[in-house]
Amino acid sequence: MLILFGTLALLLVIGMPVALALAGASLAFLVLESPIPPVVLMHRMINGVDSFPLLAVPFFILAGSLMNHAGITDRIFDFARALVGWMRGGLGHVNIGASVLFAGMSGAAVADAGGLGTIEIKAMKEGGYDPDFAVGVTAASSTIGPLIPPSLPLVVYGVVSSASIGQLFAAGLVPGVLMAAALMAMVAWYARVRGYGRDAGFAWAVLGRTFRRAFLSLLTPVIIVGGILAGLFTPTEAAIAACAYALVLGGPVYRTLTLRKIGAISRDTVETTAIVLLIVAAAAIFSWILTSNRVTEMVAEAILSQTQNVVLVLLLINVVLLIVGFFMEPVAAITILTPVLLPVVVELGVDPVHFGIMMVLNLMLGLLTPPVGMVLYVLARVADIRFESAVRATAPFLIPLGAVLALVTYVPAISMWLPELIYR
Repeated sequence: MLILFGTLALLLVIGMPVALALAGASLAFLVLESPIPPVVLMHRMINGVDSFPLLAVPFFILAGSLMNHAGITDRIFDFARALVGWMRGGLGHVNIGASVLFAGMSGAAVADAGGLGTIEIKAMKEGGYDPDFAVGVTAASSTIGPLIPPSLPLVVYGVVSSASIGQLFAAGLVPGVLMAAALMAMVAWYARVRGYGRDAGFAWAVLGRTFRRAFLSLLTPVIIVGGILAGLFTPTEAAIAACAYALVLGGPVYRTLTLRKIGAISRDTVETTAIVLLIVAAAAIFSWILTSNRVTEMVAEAILSQTQNVVLVLLLINVVLLIVGFFMEPVAAITILTPVLLPVVVELGVDPVHFGIMMVLNLMLGLLTPPVGMVLYVLARVADIRFESAVRATAPFLIPLGAVLALVTYVPAISMWLPELIYR
């Protein structure tokens, strides 16, 4: 194991991409320490992505990109502004509300930050808000996306843990709304301290007009989540339906998508999908080595030999996940750590669906922290500020998100109420 983890650490330190570092460390272990021929590496990597539910990944990526380029983000932002822009610190609340609405389409924090973030930060700067506040609230609100269904990290967790993806989607809804409420409370505090006012008066006429303009766009999460919960289609089929609906909206309805745009969107989707699935494949061989060498069993025994107290074990796991999130992509972390940590929490009576929500929320915080912090890199470029400034701007918003993490961890009903109501 020293060879496996030592090689991984060395490759990451010298700047090797996560997928290549995982595959390289696995290959080094097979060559130096295992009688298994190295060709097994290729077979296990292929098996790692040979999964029907993982087909949802490229289609949700494509759907989110189509929504961005079809002008749907503008309609959602305008509706959110009419809905909550009258509150003090209005555009901060609009930022969060738009992220909640867009979460039902993209399922990825980076897509939210890159798509809505451009509109939100520009509007907040023009509205007289401090750049650090604009970047901080945009970064924090983007983490809501992977909790509110659909969610790419939850799809990957469902595949690795064999948990129901439909139940995971249902379980993420209430924690996602709770995150939005906590962030809005933080925005209200900022507004009071910094003297931010209201950006617009509330008007039923404006609300109605923007709602009608965004209505067809807002049906996207209804189609995705409603179809899954009603049993009309699987999460993979829901992703395909979302793409078809986005093409209809951007084509004959809004007339904003051209063949040239669709070609560019398709190329971007292929590139993003290749990166995600290469990480999944490399993490699959890495986790297979850990499992086949009983590392997962040894970790479980080591933790449970120290304490059987579920409160302490969950606290320890949260700390581990937060630290891992500082340095590793969420998809890779989920694929590697789920086989290691899931047996521990199941032994203590924690539901795998509840643990999945807890794990994804932990790793989303990692997107807001250096050195990986992909959301911070995206928003630093969008806002044209230094990466270090984006880190400082986002740090205060980790407080409400951390409070939600604690609640989700120790109050399972927050995650499990909706799945138990619908499925059990």
